[in-house]
Amino acid sequence: MKVPPEGLPLASEFPAAHREQWQQLVQGVLRKSGAQPEDGAAAEQALTTRLQDGLSARPLYTAEDTDADPGYPGFPPFVRGGRAQGSAVAGWDVRQRHADPDRRRTNEAVLADLEHGVSSLWLELGGAGLPVAALPEALAGVYLDLAAVALDAGPEFTDAAEQLFKLYEEREVSPGSAAGNLGADPLGLQARTGDGARTDALLAEATALAARCVAGYPGLRALTVDALPYHEAGASPAQELGCSLATGVAYLRALTAAGLSVDDALGQLEFRYAADADQFLTIAKFRAARRLWARVAEVSGAGAAAPAQRQHAVTSRVMMTARDPWVNMLRTTVACLAAGVGGADSVTVLPFDTALGLPDAFARRIARNTQAILLEESHLARVIDPAGGSWYVEQLSEELARAAWAWFQEIERAGGLGTALASGLVEERIAATWAERSVRLAKRREPVTGVSEFPHLDEQPLVREPAPAGFGGGLPQVRRAEAFEALRDRSDAHAAAHGARPSLFLASIGTASAHTARTTFAANLFQAGGIATVSAESVDPVAFAEAFRASGATVACLCSSDALYAEHASPVAEALKAAGATRVLLAGRLGEVPAGVDEFIFAGGDAVAVLTSLLDQIGAAR
Repeated sequence: MKVPPEGLPLASEFPAAHREQWQQLVQGVLRKSGAQPEDGAAAEQALTTRLQDGLSARPLYTAEDTDADPGYPGFPPFVRGGRAQGSAVAGWDVRQRHADPDRRRTNEAVLADLEHGVSSLWLELGGAGLPVAALPEALAGVYLDLAAVALDAGPEFTDAAEQLFKLYEEREVSPGSAAGNLGADPLGLQARTGDGARTDALLAEATALAARCVAGYPGLRALTVDALPYHEAGASPAQELGCSLATGVAYLRALTAAGLSVDDALGQLEFRYAADADQFLTIAKFRAARRLWARVAEVSGAGAAAPAQRQHAVTSRVMMTARDPWVNMLRTTVACLAAGVGGADSVTVLPFDTALGLPDAFARRIARNTQAILLEESHLARVIDPAGGSWYVEQLSEELARAAWAWFQEIERAGGLGTALASGLVEERIAATWAERSVRLAKRREPVTGVSEFPHLDEQPLVREPAPAGFGGGLPQVRRAEAFEALRDRSDAHAAAHGARPSLFLASIGTASAHTARTTFAANLFQAGGIATVSAESVDPVAFAEAFRASGATVACLCSSDALYAEHASPVAEALKAAGATRVLLAGRLGEVPAGVDEFIFAGGDAVAVLTSLLDQIGAAR
C-alpha cells in the first residue's frame, strides 16, 4: 500500500468532489426512474422534504450551508448546551410525572420511581391531579434534600408552594438543599383556560414567590414557561418556541419591575418543551431555544455569568395513540433520545398508555426504564453535544430559530402574549397550522403506525382509569391519530350493535403477482377505518359476483395491475353492481373511469373522507 506523504491526509490522494458532480449523478438516477429534472439543482430540489414553518430538509449538506457560529458548550449563545460538561457527569435529570388524585397510590408510585432511577418528581396538583392539601402525604418518605420537586398546580400554585415550604421546614431541609420548581405559569394557565382576567394578579403572586426563592431558596425556581399548551393545540415548532419566548419576556419584565436583577430573574425561569419522534427537528428545537433565549438575555443586560435557559423536555402527547398504544414505546424512546441529544436538562417520558387515562405501574416502569437504558446502557449522555458539527442539525437549528424569532416579534407587536391570546391571534395561527397538518394526516402523507398504517382490527383494547379532566376552555388539545381513531370507534359501535364489523369485498383480479400490491394497500386503507375486508381472486366476473353475494358486503373494491384493469375492470365492476354492490371502488388511478366503477382510491388521496363516507354508507345499509 502506498503511504501518503507525511502531514497529508489520505483524502489527498483522491480528487476533490463538488456539489455539481453529485447533482449530476442524482439527475441521472432520477431520469432512470422516469423523472425529468431540468438540471442538477432541480434534481436536488426534487429530493428536498418540506417541513413546517417554511423549513426544508435537503438531501445534502456541506460546510458551506452553516453560517452562524454555534459557539462552545456552556458558553453563549448556548446552542451546544447550557453547561460546558453537558450531561456527561451525571446524565440529565430523569423527571417522572404524577397526576393520580389518590394520595396513597401517588405516594407508592413516587417511592417506586425514586427507588428505580428517577431523580426528580413532577406533581400535577389541583384540578389536574392530586389535591394540593394532599401534597405532604404524597411526598411521605421522600428525601426532599435529594429529590427535586416540580409542582404544577395551575391557579393554586401559591398554596402548593406554601405546602412545600412547610414540608421543608418540618423535615429540616436546609434552604440550600431544596431544589425544583414551584410551577407558577399565569400565561400558560390563560392559554389552557382562555381566562385572562386573573393573569395580572397571578403574575404578582408569582413574582412574590420568585423574590422569596432568590432570598432564601437558591435551588428553587418560581416560574415555569410551559410551551406544551401550544404544542398540544397543534402548533409548529417555531410557533411553540415563539410563544415560549413571548411568555419568558413577559415574566422577565414582571420580575425585574418587582426589583429583581436581570440575572436573578433569568434564574427563576424554567422552560418546558415537547419532544416528539421527529428526532432531528426535536434536537434542533432545543438548540434553537437556547440560542433565542441567550439573545433575549443579552439585550436585557444580563451579566457575562448569566446561565443558559433551563429546559424540561416532555415527550409529546400529540404523537401518542390510544389504538395500538404499544407503539408509543418506540415514539417516546426516539423523543427521549432527541431531547437528550438536544441538551435538555430534565426529561419526562410519558407512559405509553397516557392517551387512555392514568398509567399503571408497568407503563410507569417502562417510561423510567427508557431513560435508564439510554443513559446507563447506551451511554447517550457520555458525549457532549453529540449532534454538534452536523451540518444538517446546525443549519436546521439556525433556520428554526429565525422562524421562531419572527413569530415572537409578531406577538410582541400585537401587545404581548396575553393580548395575543385574548384577541385570538395565537389560536387562529395554531389552528391554521393544525388544519394544514391534518390534511397530511388524512392523506397518510404523515403515517401513524398502528392507526392509519398497519392497523390491527382484532387488538384487545387496554382499559385505564380516567385521568383528571384538568383545565379546559382555552386552546384545544389535539392528537395525530384522533381522526382515524374516531373511525375505529364507529366500527366498534357497529360491531357491538350488529355482531360484526363493517365489511368490504376485495375483488383481486388475476394472479397474486398482479394484484398483491394493491390488495395489500386497499386492505390496509380500509382497516385503518375499522372496515374488515373479505377477498377473492379470479378473472371471471361470474365468480366474483358469487363470492360477493356470499361475503355479505355491500361495497366492493377492485385490485389489480393497470394492464389487467384495461381488460377486466369494467366487466367485473358491472357484475358486482348486478350482484347488489351499492358502490364499487378501484385501487389505483387510471386515465379514465371504467364502466361500473364509482371512484378511485390511491396513495395520497383523502383516506379519512373515503372511510367516513364508506362507514356512512355501510351503516345506512344495515
